Amino acid sequence: MISPKDVSHIAIIGNGLMGQGIAQVFARAGKSVCLIGRNDDSLARAKASIESNFGAFVERGLSSEGETAEALSRITTSTDYGDAKEADYVIEAVPAVRELQLEVFGRLDEICDPEIVLGSTSGQPISLMVDRMKHPERAVAMHFVYPAQLIPIVEVCGGPQTSPDVVQWACDILKDVGHTPALMNKEVEGFIINRLQFALLREAWSMWANGVASAEAIDTSFKMTLGRRYSITGPIESAELGGLDILHMFAEFLLPAIDDAKQPPEALTELVKAGNFGFKTGKGIYDWSARDGKGLLAARADRLFQHLAEDNAKG
Repeated sequence: MISPKDVSHIAIIGNGLMGQGIAQVFARAGKSVCLIGRNDDSLARAKASIESNFGAFVERGLSSEGETAEALSRITTSTDYGDAKEADYVIEAVPAVRELQLEVFGRLDEICDPEIVLGSTSGQPISLMVDRMKHPERAVAMHFVYPAQLIPIVEVCGGPQTSPDVVQWACDILKDVGHTPALMNKEVEGFIINRLQFALLREAWSMWANGVASAEAIDTSFKMTLGRRYSITGPIESAELGGLDILHMFAEFLLPAIDDAKQPPEALTELVKAGNFGFKTGKGIYDWSARDGKGLLAARADRLFQHLAEDNAKG
């Protein structure tokens, strides 16, 4: 395998939001990027979106106009999988549809030299995607978190057939472009971040559905306590700072009462069946016609940029 520091050209299969963010990460780090999509129209929209996202970095002083212009010049687009043949590293960022992922990895396995690492950012076990590969040892899960250009952590997880050298290589290239690898020791559905997210969501949805508290009370309680605390300390760190004896005793009391349902609550399912998906449809648990969803998204982006600026200051 080529040394991660010597990687100069990468290919990204998929030009959706994740592919766009990953392209920005590598282009900012000085790599040339070929964004491979299904048609020229969607690729043109993706390139415009990437340019807009770069503009947000310039507005906040995290990049100059000259640096942005240079980074954008490193990004090309294509509808030809064959262009991945020239890449030093390839990452899949297509929709998480199993048949599509099997097809993508099967095609890349034929196109790319056996020494080229193939990554997947789907957040699913890589072992589910390698059945049509002759060289599954070079496939590794590299789960970027949306928005990839603002969230600097990537979950890295090899499968049973992944070479340990490939897993280490994946961690090293992420460090080389300024991202932090979260190395996993074994495959589990959802990986680290989504398992934590949905454990929290299950309890939040359950309390809302069972009338324990309003959605607003639940969200406000989290934002003004755990949301602030967890931006500094993770859950295990927080427990140890508080004292394992105390948290263990409380867990013995509370864990039996926490929701362990295997399906979302019926009240939530009814909303989805009715086409009430939240902000994008105007109604969900909240009535978004009475809430400033765009302002909330902007405020969240601003906070993520603040964190990124702090990360940059720390080096």
